[in-house]
Amino acid sequence: MTQVNVHEAKTHLSKLLERVESGEEIVIARAGKPVARLVKHEPARLEPRRPGSARGKIVIHDNFDDPLPDDIARGFGMID
Repeated sequence: MTQVNVHEAKTHLSKLLERVESGEEIVIARAGKPVARLVKHEPARLEPRRPGSARGKIVIHDNFDDPLPDDIARGFGMID
């Protein structure tokens, strides 16, 4: 792990990024105190979506979009 100061990081950002791309980790410091790490970005490994995977787990009742009772609507500031 290499530490550089802010001025050097600003001056040589392109070169630092090349080093990070090759796997090196760079610490950026201000007045000798580390404040940030420059590391290679690893994209998130998400499972592909499977349409219908929640089938049967979600229930939407017939009265879902009925008006709210007055006490609840008042609590949300929808009525005075």
